[in-house]
Amino acid sequence: MITIKSPKRFSLLKTFSITFLVFAFLVRLCLYILSIKFIDFSIPNILKVFGIGLCYDIGTLSYPLTLYALYLLLIPVKFHGSKVDQITTKFTYGLFLFICIFSFLAEVPFWQEYQRRFNFIAVDYLLYTYEVIENIHQTFPLPLLIGVIVILLIISIRIAKIKGAYTQTFESLDSFKTKLIPSGMIVAVLLLFHFNIKNIQAEVFKNVNENELAKSGLYSFFAAYKSNELNFNEFYPTINSTENYAILRHHIVAKNDRLTTLKKDINRYTLNNGEEAKPNVIFIGLESLNARFMERFGNTQNWTPALDSLAKEAVFFTNLYATGTRTIRGMEGVSLSIPPTPGRSIVKRENNENLFTIGEIFRQKGYTRTFIYGGDGHFDNMTNYFSTNGFDIVDRKKAHRLKADIPTKRMRIEDDEVTFENAWAVCDGDLFKKLLKVADAQHKNKQPFFNFVMTSSNHPPYSFPKGIIESNKKNRENAVKYLDKTFQQFFEKAKNRPWFKNTVFVVMSDHCAYSAGRTELNVQNHHIPAYIFNLKNQKPKEINKLSSQIDIFPTLFGYLNWSYHTPFFGKDISKMTPKDERAFIGNHRKVGLLKPNKLLILETQKQHATYQWNKIENKLTETQTDTILLKETISYYQSAYELFKSGGLKIQPKK
Repeated sequence: MITIKSPKRFSLLKTFSITFLVFAFLVRLCLYILSIKFIDFSIPNILKVFGIGLCYDIGTLSYPLTLYALYLLLIPVKFHGSKVDQITTKFTYGLFLFICIFSFLAEVPFWQEYQRRFNFIAVDYLLYTYEVIENIHQTFPLPLLIGVIVILLIISIRIAKIKGAYTQTFESLDSFKTKLIPSGMIVAVLLLFHFNIKNIQAEVFKNVNENELAKSGLYSFFAAYKSNELNFNEFYPTINSTENYAILRHHIVAKNDRLTTLKKDINRYTLNNGEEAKPNVIFIGLESLNARFMERFGNTQNWTPALDSLAKEAVFFTNLYATGTRTIRGMEGVSLSIPPTPGRSIVKRENNENLFTIGEIFRQKGYTRTFIYGGDGHFDNMTNYFSTNGFDIVDRKKAHRLKADIPTKRMRIEDDEVTFENAWAVCDGDLFKKLLKVADAQHKNKQPFFNFVMTSSNHPPYSFPKGIIESNKKNRENAVKYLDKTFQQFFEKAKNRPWFKNTVFVVMSDHCAYSAGRTELNVQNHHIPAYIFNLKNQKPKEINKLSSQIDIFPTLFGYLNWSYHTPFFGKDISKMTPKDERAFIGNHRKVGLLKPNKLLILETQKQHATYQWNKIENKLTETQTDTILLKETISYYQSAYELFKSGGLKIQPKK
């Protein structure tokens, strides 16, 4: 009988493995407790979550173990315990432990904000070290956080020493042959996991939280890194190109539209009768503002009195949904009027310059275009996206990062204009003051202006100036109340400006906070407020048609009686018939078409699922798929992907 004995040389490796798995178990348990209200609790399910989780933790662990196991295997016996061996081993052990402890601790606040394991958001944030470190510093007591990491690190190393793991590792006389079998087993686990196990295979539950809990945070991070852009034709159900565009044109072309080409595209001419109005236009994007934060949608805690008050004087869209769960996804939907393609937002992709955005319509109508943001717009590639698509930039730049040869102006929010700022941006009060200055200067030029403004105070760490609202406590409720107060102050001042009477304000959230729920796409957590204020010859009213973020500017252009050429997917909400009502919602990987009582979701592995949607209860019940609805859904998303990749969304040169 052959017995496999663990070599003493592998003692530290074994100790690290146990430490890693214990930490992984404790973090999963912590996240489980935090999510208990979202989970369909049962003994079989909890055993399954932790069982699958253990398998993913072992697979994740195999990556660093393989590196160390190969080192232990290849170092000859005579070098065991040498000075170089001791320095290398102690440094590597400490480094791996630090990375694991830091990542495990980081998972808790990430889960609280997104109800997810590390995903593409974490990958994107890694690129912006200054903002992330400052956010951590302003959200948590940094000395305490560092202290916890150091204490856990010291305790882990101390336990390894007490167990004699260091001594046995350095004093071992195990031969190459003795070390070969355990090394081979570790490598085999790595190869089996790396080439056969995908992150999506953990998703065996109907409940999205349980699916996420079954995963490993570290493995999810690297899986997200590899899938930042997804090839729609490779991963999603498709239809042949001719049928695809025939279906799409049927659903997109309105009564006042005329197709302008015979090509596979949706280019058309939109005719709106009446005299064209050319007021100034200011779009205000509200960071992470759920519809349910407003009194109009049931909030009884008086979070948004100013937003609610102005909505009563506007054309208010009460049944409108965000395309995604991030600011740049909202910017993509608003500026390009396009459904969300899987993977990262177009705002961050290559080859996203010279696109036919809403800014191009404004340019053709004689407007200046300016993007105004309170932070350094290099974050999420915002300034490069807007500047390469014809916008001037106003931001809190820390360095000049615009692409070369871009004919655009860039103005900085100067230090003396800032009363308060956090990791991400100046406070919304300072942003609105800058907006007033910019609009005053633009008015003097006697040219209509379009300003695209993005707020940021309703974002972790939820910090804002003291004395503006009653409480200074840093939480979501107070951040929303602060935004609302500065919104009120802005309009009080704006109403006294000479340009106000001739300025239309489009107010809309970029996405919702708390995008988590029991299902992968939580419909309620895409419902956002949107309204158009100060339109001449338009009485205040509510429009309850099911609509999308991508429809808001085609609707504005309709109210202004603008006729224009367009490749937009969005429609004029005011002219929608009941059969036109729909919305687009998605996350990084799943995209859906929402109808008044149904949701069809396209998934990777060329899968799809259809649900009956009960809006009142926000409940989805899986049902049989209608082939016609499936093809309609595919046509929107397949076309959006193909048109961007082929250059079909770019401004076409005049012939």
